Amino acid sequence: MRINKYLANQGLSTRRGADELIERGLVLINGRKAKLGDKVNETDKVELKPQTKKITYRYFAYHKPRGVVTHSPQLDELDVLEASGLKNVFPIGRLDKSSTGLIILTNDGRVTDRLLNPSKEHEKEYEVTVAEVLKPSFEDKMSRGVRLEDYTTKPCQVIVLNDYTFRITLTEGKKHQIRRMCAALGYVTRDLKRTRILNLKLANMRAGTYREIHSGELASFLKLLGL
Repeated sequence: MRINKYLANQGLSTRRGADELIERGLVLINGRKAKLGDKVNETDKVELKPQTKKITYRYFAYHKPRGVVTHSPQLDELDVLEASGLKNVFPIGRLDKSSTGLIILTNDGRVTDRLLNPSKEHEKEYEVTVAEVLKPSFEDKMSRGVRLEDYTTKPCQVIVLNDYTFRITLTEGKKHQIRRMCAALGYVTRDLKRTRILNLKLANMRAGTYREIHSGELASFLKLLGL
């Protein structure tokens, strides 16, 4: 595991912040100063010099608008941190540039590993609109799993809301999964919005706004993650 990821998982910094600590010579691995890109395992002794303090975790729910990117923006693109105005946090998971909805922003590296671990099968809910009228057989075919090249998606919950829109709850997260599932059944995805991650709901949040997650909602979220 890279040293910056290790420090983030221990709650001592974000990954970016860990890189700064390493560059300042404040991180030691087995008694020597760590270098960017160093890797550690369970037998290594990792230390921070006394002046570094454990960070306070913060968690935000952000309604990503269409056109904003979650990772690796190009020169002409706006990423979620710029769009939200939040600092010292990072996005958990991805949403396509053309998709909208719930993104979690936090400085807690533990959440990344727990939430994105495919073996945990954490629920994420989406509302999807397609260009074609949904056939009577759509709900059954979609929910049983769809063949994508050399992979069949896991069974999922699907509820048709009207002729063009349905709600789907996934426990996996393959790249462009919902759009590919729709395409495999002959539908073109027009709109895709993530409305829930575990117990965290988008509800009536306006696109481009955020709210801090705290109190009972946060406690339930962390409990579901096993934290």
